[in-house]
Amino acid sequence: MSPSAALESPVFRIYVALAVGVLGVGAATIGVARYLFRKKVDHAWKAYRGWLVIIPLVFAVLFLGRSATIAFFTLVAIFAFKEFARATGLYDDWVVTGAVYLGILAVNGASLVPDPRTGEPGWYGLFMVLPAYVVAAILLIPIVRNRAQGQLQTVALAISGFLYIGWMFGHLGFLANSKYAYGYLMYLVFAVELNDVAAYTCGRIFGRHPLRSNISPKKTWEGSVGALAVSCIVPWLLWFSFPHFGPLELTLSGLIVGVGGQLGDLSMSVIKRDLGIKDMGALIPGHGGLLDRIDSLIYVVPLFFHMVRWFHGLY
Repeated sequence: MSPSAALESPVFRIYVALAVGVLGVGAATIGVARYLFRKKVDHAWKAYRGWLVIIPLVFAVLFLGRSATIAFFTLVAIFAFKEFARATGLYDDWVVTGAVYLGILAVNGASLVPDPRTGEPGWYGLFMVLPAYVVAAILLIPIVRNRAQGQLQTVALAISGFLYIGWMFGHLGFLANSKYAYGYLMYLVFAVELNDVAAYTCGRIFGRHPLRSNISPKKTWEGSVGALAVSCIVPWLLWFSFPHFGPLELTLSGLIVGVGGQLGDLSMSVIKRDLGIKDMGALIPGHGGLLDRIDSLIYVVPLFFHMVRWFHGLY
């Protein structure tokens, strides 16, 4: 990945054109709803303005290359964990949160440095073993402090936050080392967001039966099935992203996004519902916080990553 490689990549150029087209259609849709049908579109307009920032930023980072991409996803993970720590009260313990931040940096550092044995970009062995060492370090903190009271909740939150946000999401940065980095990364971002839109749209049009009423009351079985159906079609439409994929890998890619994206969203909804909050933050107007924006990716990315590695390897 590099600026010259991005300019030469037909995959990168096609996704840029798709992004411009989607933004154009979105603006036209909001305009028609507002001026032709006299609908209130304040929330949709706020969300659209958020996308006007998010989409160009992601493409700019990918254009700058591998190192910039890994650094960007590192920052996203750090600020997403900060939202998680503030919402859960973990942020008050700066030693434990500091250990998690160091773990996130180590995970993404493993994505950045070459493997000392093979010379390939990204130290896969270190990347995979780091959770054991980071979890061990977190468990060691109350022992060093000689504390027991209230430490179970602190340690559990720190481990959950690191594994969920630091390591699972960290697979996205490691994909920047792949031969097909543009196709993998842009497919994941595009397909996961489309899965979210399909779930919302199908739920609004056809929704009758609550999916998990105590977790996310507005989600329905009809919306879930509609999103799964759309997600299973998308890899075939975007086959140019991974021309080396066969029917099995295309099918698995659709299932991973269709099922994993919804599980990621529901998992974050469980946490927010238990905390009694609507959003993890307010960084992105119309979208909530960073963690609200990437929650679906967190489940999808490691599943897709290891599926790709199993069938084709990363390089």
